[in-house]
Amino acid sequence: MKNMLKTTVLLAALTGLLVLIGDYFGGTGGMIIAFLFALILNFGSYWYSDKIVLKMYRAKEVSPAEAPNLHRIVDGLVMKAGMPKPKVYIVESGMPNAFATGRNPQNAAVAATTGILELLSYEEMEGVLAHELAHVKNRDTLISTIAATLAGVVTMMARWAQWAAIFGGFGGRDDDENGGGIIGLIAMAVLAPLAAMLIQLAISRSREFAADAEGANICKKPWALADALEKLEYGNSHYRPRNSDVQANESSAHMFIVNPLKGGAIQSLFSTHPVTEERVRRLRAMRF
Repeated sequence: MKNMLKTTVLLAALTGLLVLIGDYFGGTGGMIIAFLFALILNFGSYWYSDKIVLKMYRAKEVSPAEAPNLHRIVDGLVMKAGMPKPKVYIVESGMPNAFATGRNPQNAAVAATTGILELLSYEEMEGVLAHELAHVKNRDTLISTIAATLAGVVTMMARWAQWAAIFGGFGGRDDDENGGGIIGLIAMAVLAPLAAMLIQLAISRSREFAADAEGANICKKPWALADALEKLEYGNSHYRPRNSDVQANESSAHMFIVNPLKGGAIQSLFSTHPVTEERVRRLRAMRF
């Protein structure tokens, strides 16, 4: 409940940031337009995000005959969790990772890459899929998609502000106050995307910790998920893409169980995922 309240507040903050940008550019009318735009984006994310993501990664739905172990694991976990069975997909990629998508438990999907199926043991895959089902059960898949969409729009509008500052502004409310409008545009171009990113990171990281705990509770094997996270962290950092592999991108990196994008120490500070070592430490401290 505490995490959900925090997430709701952060989503409201993202929407509010978008509305404030609308107010800067267009006053009351701009606020109304930005708010309506946010509602439309949320509606689109609610209904179509799962289809878009699955198509983006060329995920193929597989039957129990095509992937018996994968279905066997999911069948056992949904029974323990008391939730509907999601559709099961495989992504042809050597990148060892997995994700879940869908607006609710009745309309959800879990996807695993061929790389993760080759890397992890049966029990480690149980831990991973339990984590993903926890995201579905708690509707994190919908929340993270909406957050990413709103953050993307805020960043896009900040880019407009950047170009407006370069070419003399949009004739905003402060343009006649000794260049105050230009200064405001520059500040917005820098601060708005940073604020949006930090809010999105706070949402994503809190949901990952919650999904780890819930996933461990579902499978009753926190050590298996901990072992899987360690293997996946190593596997993704040493992964070398093949020409045929589907590649992850920044807009959807938050969906995967571990961050699929490589980066140094600075980039890790702005990662959509908590530090793997901390996730593992918390899981190994759990007892059932």
